[in-house]
Amino acid sequence: MAKIQDIINVLERLAPLRYQESYDNAGLQTGDAHAEATGALLTLDCTEAVLDEALEKGCNLVVAHHPVIFKGLKSLTGRSYVERTLIKAIRHNIAIYASHTNLDNVLHGVNTKIADKLELQNQRILVNKPQTLMQLVTFVPLPQTEQVLQALHQAGAGNIGEYSNCSFQVAGTGRFQPSDRANPAIGEPGRPEQVEENRVEVVFPAYLQSKVMAALKQAHPYEEVAHYLYTLENQNQEVGIGMIGDLTEALSEAGFLAYLKSKMQLQGLRYTSIGSRNVRRVAVCGGAGSFLLKDAIKQGADAFVTGDFKYHEFFDAEGRILIADIGHYESEVYTKEIFYDTISKNFPNFAVLISEVNTNPVRYTF
Repeated sequence: MAKIQDIINVLERLAPLRYQESYDNAGLQTGDAHAEATGALLTLDCTEAVLDEALEKGCNLVVAHHPVIFKGLKSLTGRSYVERTLIKAIRHNIAIYASHTNLDNVLHGVNTKIADKLELQNQRILVNKPQTLMQLVTFVPLPQTEQVLQALHQAGAGNIGEYSNCSFQVAGTGRFQPSDRANPAIGEPGRPEQVEENRVEVVFPAYLQSKVMAALKQAHPYEEVAHYLYTLENQNQEVGIGMIGDLTEALSEAGFLAYLKSKMQLQGLRYTSIGSRNVRRVAVCGGAGSFLLKDAIKQGADAFVTGDFKYHEFFDAEGRILIADIGHYESEVYTKEIFYDTISKNFPNFAVLISEVNTNPVRYTF
């Protein structure tokens, strides 16, 4: 039987915690990660009602998009829904795990789900996250180069987009003199040595640094491994916020709003005034995405789909783009499908259930 930590490991391979924003609190909120998992209930928000559903369905793990603990807590007295939810989870040994802005910031996360729902083509991240890549340079004797490279690749180094096992190497001569206390793999203590070596370079996600370095030291034949580490300014095409893509055919602005309402199964939406322009390129951002409006315009989007636009922010469209505010809940509710697909694929015999509780605190009257 899978342990809760096994489920967490799979979720964090999809959306590493390193990619969450500084203000966020993704990760295990409460519970014993080493306990056996009896089932996972998937939700957008973890509330008391969701925990009741988890108890009824025999699930001791709730996977949510939004963290239940966002601000610091000084007591647990049950005076707020957050405290009552945590008390109930602790009392019934239910673990709560949240994958939030880290899931917003990965290629196959929240925003890809919206783009897929809208059947956008030529999808790419709207704003890539900088300084998430590192480069390792090391020097390996020619006969051991392949074993070192294989170890680095297994640790996650050398993946660039749709290409794996990527590296660069050039041959040269390494010179060194071991001290009398050294135990060299090549040469003898106290005597100068020359070795034909390859200079090997690989790129990897920064969050894998410890794993990659451990693999290097384990596989490398030298007692002291010469290496350099660099943080790259290169944009990581798989990490960033928002998505942008193209409709299969252009629609009028009114036609696009009708299409959007149907595809996202919306009760309603807010939008800027409709003009005579057509919509072909669409930018999207789950949750509160008004901060990306300028980027959507800069990249030529005809429409921007997100949630939580404030009144005065609608003026910023200035007739250059159609803003469609579909609501925070409505833009992120399908996150549950991401969790379901990820966990089910890796644990086909494990009970994975999508919550039937509507946690949207907003109600509409028509």
